[in-house]
Amino acid sequence: MKIGFDGKRAATNLTGLGNYSRSLIESLARQYPEHQYLVYSPKVKSAGQIDTFFEKENISLKLPQDGGFLWRSLNIVKDLARDQVQLFHGLSHEIPFAIQHTRIKSVVTIHDLIFLRFPQYYQFIDRKLYKWKSKSACKRADQIIAISEKTKADIIEFYSINPDKIEVIYQSCDDIFKNPFDDSTLKRISLKYKLPEKFILNVGTIEERKNLNLIVQALKNVDEDYKLVVIGKKTGYFKTVKKEIEKLGLNKRVIFLQNIPFADLPGIYQLADLFVYPSFYEGFGIPIIEALYSGVPVIAATGSCLEEAGGPDSIYVDPTNVNDLSTAINHVLGNPALQKEMKEKGLEFVQKFNSPNVTQQLMDCYINLLSPSTT
Repeated sequence: MKIGFDGKRAATNLTGLGNYSRSLIESLARQYPEHQYLVYSPKVKSAGQIDTFFEKENISLKLPQDGGFLWRSLNIVKDLARDQVQLFHGLSHEIPFAIQHTRIKSVVTIHDLIFLRFPQYYQFIDRKLYKWKSKSACKRADQIIAISEKTKADIIEFYSINPDKIEVIYQSCDDIFKNPFDDSTLKRISLKYKLPEKFILNVGTIEERKNLNLIVQALKNVDEDYKLVVIGKKTGYFKTVKKEIEKLGLNKRVIFLQNIPFADLPGIYQLADLFVYPSFYEGFGIPIIEALYSGVPVIAATGSCLEEAGGPDSIYVDPTNVNDLSTAINHVLGNPALQKEMKEKGLEFVQKFNSPNVTQQLMDCYINLLSPSTT
């Protein structure tokens, strides 16, 4: 079987959807090597993790033969037909226009509809564009994959899509998070980034929706031996967080790290005492999965899908309640037996997102769309 993918992010992004796309395709290629995986992108970025990805024997980069601004939306269909692609998977909210008029089956993954649930976090033009692309893709695709039950519910609510057309297939995280680093590697990473002996970790873009300010406010009421390490790209919201840090006199207790090499990130997770993720809304919450695989207790927020990612033995708080968060942090940090239980049960729970399970569900989805004669 020849499977095509919208590979713009796989070929150009080093974080987020780039990691998701590469991990998904690599898992398919490893688990089902009998198929061909064609990754379509208007361009490719030279970087270690991208170069390694395209060195895999049954993963091929496909650049435009007839390019232009709208290649991913229009002209790509010619390339897919020429390459005899049988199924095309749009990995993030869109598929080519007119693909429904070809023999090529189509799948679209919808990660979230946050731009509709919390429109205040997005520019007007961005909201309109995201809605137009994603709603159109949902209507035209043969199959929709939602990355959580919450996202499925949002698709049904906002786009009036038949639930039978939507399959929930959870995400996993990169396999690099699934194996403990040895002590010498952890020591090297700790020294390299000057990590404190005891720290709470938060990973994610520093934007209003991720709600970092709540952790800063809660930190004031947490044992001062613990510092907060934040890893993420800064946006305008960073100024709000910085003002709060200065106001509360926490300058020496909050450490910001940026541009961490992907190979070092699991080590930072493994060195943390606690992972806190009080986001107002997520499509799924990959950092929670990364933390659980790293053997770190998790505190997250109620209100979206984070309970799906963190499982029954993580702790969830109201994302607007500082006292609830500080109480939960102190409860975990002050209770070694609880920490041990959260680590063990969290690691057990997160196995449901293990790559082989997720990959099999995805391949089953592909095969069900195709008649036996084409597989």
